[in-house]
Amino acid sequence: MHSNHRPIVVLAAVLVAAAAQAQTPDYSKVEIKAQHVAGSVYMLTGAGGNIGVSAGDDGVVLIDDQFAPLSDKIKAAVAAISSRPIRFLINTHWHGDHTGGNENFAKSGILIVAQENVRKRLSAGQVNELFDRTVPAAPAGALPVVTFTDAIAFHLNGDDADAVHVPPAHTDGDAYVHFRKADVVHTGDLFFNGTYPVIDVPSGGSFAGLIAAADRLLQVIGPDTKLIPGHGPLGTPADLRAYRDMLAQVRERVAPMVKAGKTADEVIAAKPTADLDAKWGQGYMTPARFLRAVHMSLLRERP
Repeated sequence: MHSNHRPIVVLAAVLVAAAAQAQTPDYSKVEIKAQHVAGSVYMLTGAGGNIGVSAGDDGVVLIDDQFAPLSDKIKAAVAAISSRPIRFLINTHWHGDHTGGNENFAKSGILIVAQENVRKRLSAGQVNELFDRTVPAAPAGALPVVTFTDAIAFHLNGDDADAVHVPPAHTDGDAYVHFRKADVVHTGDLFFNGTYPVIDVPSGGSFAGLIAAADRLLQVIGPDTKLIPGHGPLGTPADLRAYRDMLAQVRERVAPMVKAGKTADEVIAAKPTADLDAKWGQGYMTPARFLRAVHMSLLRERP
């Protein structure tokens, strides 16, 4: 009798191991790829959030830094673009796929800059009931040493770059970085190009705020602005508009259901995004995950 159960137990163990592996990428296999965007600005892709690089005679400014095991690969990719030192690292928000390398870069004397809520959330860690995840507090060496409330400007490499905080959207500490001369905006996770976004409601995120942030970005950019999204390929104003319209459509469909007292499970079962899922639902945020976050946010936003 036992022998009949053994394959099931082994299979279960294999599935658990596979699931664990799927969650943790094999960093040794991750390649950091560089793409010139415009002017002094480049985009690096690897695992986690897209990285922005401004490289020139004044040194290098890095925007976000993915995961700790990739720091050396990121430094090598930057060195291939510029022989100048990295001077500043801007965090667009506090999530580990954008700040995981902070401590490694800080040890090299690089100054970490972020909106003040990024430092607060990194310091405190989090038990996130939406994503069923516990994030420990970051070590002191990983914390931003320069924080700002609304905006901070960098004048380097023949460009003026503004890091600008927006009201709660993806989290409560989001900032986008606008390179005025290069006409490039690193949006952080205010913009997921081609997929449903993460709305981290337990981190102060807001679905209404995410739509408002997309509107604000659309006002900031010009017709030819290039967008480095938090996730996804390099974007255009048309990509951002499509993303904003999708978010508004989802709100139009789901808000009445929440108002009518539907639970998250009932909303998910009703499949209100069925016609959007083939295009937008192929990323980390599956339709069900996305709708659960939307539901939680709309519930909190109700007057």
